[in-house]
Amino acid sequence: MTVVLDGAIGTVLSDLGIATPAPLWSAAAVRDNPDVIAALHAAYAAAGATVHTAATFRSAAASAGSASAALTRRAVGLARGAVPRGHRVAGSLAPIHDCWRPALSPPNAIDAHRRFAALLAEAGCDLLLAETFAGPDEAYAATRACVETGLPTWVALTPGFDGSLMTPVELTRAARRVADVGAEVVLVNCFPVAQADRWVDALASIGTPWGVYANAGEPGDPHASGTPGASSRYADLVQGWVDRGASVVGGCCGTSPSHIRAWTDRIG
Repeated sequence: MTVVLDGAIGTVLSDLGIATPAPLWSAAAVRDNPDVIAALHAAYAAAGATVHTAATFRSAAASAGSASAALTRRAVGLARGAVPRGHRVAGSLAPIHDCWRPALSPPNAIDAHRRFAALLAEAGCDLLLAETFAGPDEAYAATRACVETGLPTWVALTPGFDGSLMTPVELTRAARRVADVGAEVVLVNCFPVAQADRWVDALASIGTPWGVYANAGEPGDPHASGTPGASSRYADLVQGWVDRGASVVGGCCGTSPSHIRAWTDRIG
């Protein structure tokens, strides 16, 4: 059975006019607009998602350790309180610096990832989602840190918003590497949905459970929110991933509860 992951948080907040300033991005709304975050988690649950990503992608960037811990716990609590019993909350763990500049990853990345993974586990997450990693070495370090907590670990690699940060061959190598160290599911995320075939081909070859959650928000993208028929077109692609063997499907930047609903309606 295919697991349904939720969709975007940050871009939905932006569409609602809610600020997501660096360095916290969507974690700022955990502090300033918690009711909106909770409502968004609830909307994804109503749309059919059963795994909900807490808005912790950048909560580690809070200015002090105590602030980071409080923000992280609050984000996990908001997700937990907004979704039905039995749904799972995933703690999001991001690259330490810039997702799109993997060369900035520090050589001792595992130490920081261990601290944050432990915090996510302590906050009550059901699984850890190390996501939007373009650097294979940092993805490997983050995977090790997450696996050490004892929680199920999913890892999402990204070729970037324009598909230029990893070739399919590089993504395949990185996927096998994180699977070997304990990732239960390897995914590809935060890339143009129109390029999905090349990344699906790469993941479908690795022999381990895999998944996809793509972007649908570039100007002129026929899958973007607000475009007539967008959700249905995204659902067509999701069905193709499932037909190829995807274990987990969802949405990334530019998607919304309507994108998730369009596919779950098809499967009843």
